[in-house]
Amino acid sequence: MDLLIGVGTFLFVVLLIEGSSIVFRTLRSPEEKEIRRRLNALTSLEYESVDIVRKRVLSEVPWLNQKLLKLKWTGSAGLLLEQAGTRHTLGFFILVSAVLAFLGFTAGSWLRLNYVLSTVAGACLGCLPIFHILTKKRKRMEKFHSQLPEALDLVARALRAGQALSGALKMVADEMDDPIGDEFDKALNEINFGVGVSEALKSLANRVDCLDLKFFIIAVVIQRETGGNLAEILENSARIIRERFKLHGRIRILAAEGKLSALILTGLPFVTAIALLFANPGYIQILIKDPFGRILAGCGISLMILGIFSMKKMIAIKV
Repeated sequence: MDLLIGVGTFLFVVLLIEGSSIVFRTLRSPEEKEIRRRLNALTSLEYESVDIVRKRVLSEVPWLNQKLLKLKWTGSAGLLLEQAGTRHTLGFFILVSAVLAFLGFTAGSWLRLNYVLSTVAGACLGCLPIFHILTKKRKRMEKFHSQLPEALDLVARALRAGQALSGALKMVADEMDDPIGDEFDKALNEINFGVGVSEALKSLANRVDCLDLKFFIIAVVIQRETGGNLAEILENSARIIRERFKLHGRIRILAAEGKLSALILTGLPFVTAIALLFANPGYIQILIKDPFGRILAGCGISLMILGIFSMKKMIAIKV
């Protein structure tokens, strides 16, 4: 155990030095930070359709960047980071996860927990950056979805006024906030670099996890090939999306009480277990040390997880 703690301390110091160096270089030059952010926005994802700049930067640490470039899952991870709208690289989150995992394992060892519980504590802390990214992605995609009807109306009005489609997209990029403004601006940059409008819009669909956006892009592609009144199609799509928002709002209101009750009932056993761990450790440790107690605890947690997924499926109404 002493050897393991020594090796972990060494790795923690190395990661801390590397992380401090990255933060120092980032804060030292705001202009360089802004340039790097814009370049990462174009190079952080390897698209199947369009990629203007082939060189991707996944970490500010050279050796870690080379290792990550050789892995197959970095493309999906880069897409997740771009959808979340984060300015940090994949390597940054990997280093943060490693540091948090080490701190969780060290804290468990310091509290004299067994090896399994210390490992679980380290794994839970190490997964916090992943949950942070997923939460940011969900909120950003929800905001994009809420902005989409207004953007479609703006494009439709611009088309009725005689603007070209690229001009209508530029109006959305200039007049609307992030995330929809930034995403349309990226599509315009690709068009300005010589990429076709259809290919740029398909690249936009690959970057953004929004089904209604894909319907808009399909309508644009079909209209450019066969003709039709695109402005009318966009206005009808915006109206349908707004009606769906109203229905989802009613569903959230009706399910709010059930969600709050489920949250309280889910967290109550864990809060009680933590309180008993400090008040009477011998009483609660039966569930950890005794084999039959571990079976009961595992069954209880499994049933709780099954109940959570069942309730989420019941209230996840697709319109």
